[in-house]
Amino acid sequence: MESSRQQAGRPRDARVDAAIAAAVAELLDEVGYAGMTVAAVAERAGIGKASIYRRYATKHEMAFATIIHGKTLEAPPDTGSLLGDLTALARVIVGHLSTPGAATALMSLLSEAAADPALAARFTTTFVEPERAGNAELLERAVRRGELARLPDVDLFHAMFGGTVMSWLFICHHDPHDLPERLARFACAALRSAAHAP
Repeated sequence: MESSRQQAGRPRDARVDAAIAAAVAELLDEVGYAGMTVAAVAERAGIGKASIYRRYATKHEMAFATIIHGKTLEAPPDTGSLLGDLTALARVIVGHLSTPGAATALMSLLSEAAADPALAARFTTTFVEPERAGNAELLERAVRRGELARLPDVDLFHAMFGGTVMSWLFICHHDPHDLPERLARFACAALRSAAHAP
């Protein structure tokens, strides 16, 4: 039998990852976040629960990784311009949050995290900090290109950019078809203006 250290060092099976993601997406659409269980995901994916728990500590992590992003998150692509980078980032966020079941699941996940300090801390470390790091890289590239005079408030940008998409989709219930381009233009103008403010 393999030791836990040997198992930890073994490459993850992409087929299992894909099966889990597909099962989560299907169950979220069918029964919602509250009705979804790790056991149901394992059965739908045709795997054992242990395979899930080797990847995710909680149902919360498993669902978030499927509907938003996994534990590893690449920096937003370098398109060569701040506007292009912001547009690409907005398209990714809108795409993730527009998937079936995303609204209900995300609200449930955030509610759970708000009620459990330990879960909130793990959520921040696992998901929020990688997002913030990616946003920081995007803004630092703009500074290096000379598009921004100085690095803006990364925390404020992170909250504003993703929060705007959530508000647009889940509170205002607007059509997201042109949101990435509109949000990117607005954010780009605001960032340039703030960078030159005294």
